[in-house]
Amino acid sequence: MSVKVDLRKCYHETANNGKKESRKAFMLSISFEMENELVVVFGPSGSGKTTLFKCISGITEPDDGNITVDGKVYYSKDKKINLPIQKRNLGYVFQKYTLFPHMNVRKNIECGLKGWEKEDREERIREMLSLLRIEELETRYPSQLSGGQNQRVALARALAPKPEILLLDEPFSALDMEIRTELAEKIKSFQNKIGIPLLFITHNLEEAFLLADKILVLHKGKAQQFGTPEEILLHPKNRNVAKLVGVSNIFDDAYVKEYDEKSKGTVLKSGDMRIKIKYMNFKAGEKVSWGIHPENITLLVHDSGSEDQNENIYSAHVNSIINKGPKKRITLKLIRHNKTLTAELPAQFVDSLKLHAGDLCLVKLEMSKVVVFYSF
Repeated sequence: MSVKVDLRKCYHETANNGKKESRKAFMLSISFEMENELVVVFGPSGSGKTTLFKCISGITEPDDGNITVDGKVYYSKDKKINLPIQKRNLGYVFQKYTLFPHMNVRKNIECGLKGWEKEDREERIREMLSLLRIEELETRYPSQLSGGQNQRVALARALAPKPEILLLDEPFSALDMEIRTELAEKIKSFQNKIGIPLLFITHNLEEAFLLADKILVLHKGKAQQFGTPEEILLHPKNRNVAKLVGVSNIFDDAYVKEYDEKSKGTVLKSGDMRIKIKYMNFKAGEKVSWGIHPENITLLVHDSGSEDQNENIYSAHVNSIINKGPKKRITLKLIRHNKTLTAELPAQFVDSLKLHAGDLCLVKLEMSKVVVFYSF
């Protein structure tokens, strides 16, 4: 089963000047295709995640484009097709679960099975109760359930009518981290069982990487990158994606210098700093940005060696050390280069180095851990 989305949606706002004028406030422009897989739609608030879902579900009509699910046209500007919500065979779980408070769990699941034969309806309810492991909750009402239990009932109700696609709009946002992780693992485990495409909205990076077969990164209404978690993490296409996936050490002053035969890597010049990265298909002289995740920076004691730019080893001063429980965040100023880096390392490791603010140390950047991308 495949899903193809290619849409544009422009929002306008009325100018607050006493006149009935409007100006373009937001343009959604997204295109992607998916199969029977779990795709996480990831991005900050206001990036267009929920608007995308509303367009797919039929709540909002796009201005242009096409939406097809398993060959069925949900929307087509050219063909003048815009199926109403009730004719789009999809399941939708909102941030607020909207269970009917006057119905018990069984009745909530059953309400999506109108028109089904009694025997088929009973079998499907049992199947959903078993799949979500909520058999013991069958006769309870929403007010008698925990947040996590309410969420599982909402999922069961959305899946009961056998939708062609399931949309989950930040369904765990109101839950604490322990329950979120437990439910995320359940979603991941039963996605293969239900055999339909699943789109999952989150702005939580850890949740995105825990769940996703692929990630669609949105920023200000535009699709920035679509790929596997590994591709998104290790090969961000631009600065926006790099920042969203946690690359906090980003420098936009680099250009590609040469290919290094010895290391089989690419050499960048970043200001007066020479840095090696794994081979990438950039042209010599091309302007690029580079960065590295805080947890991928290695620290060495200063008396264990000296700066060696051929090995991406640089002398640094420790500006500050912040305790973050099991980790410590360290701000480092490279001595010979006008750059400040932030590292995040296990507290036990930092303590073993006996580092303090003002100390000298060596910073090593592994070739394979440095990410390179275009600034915009």
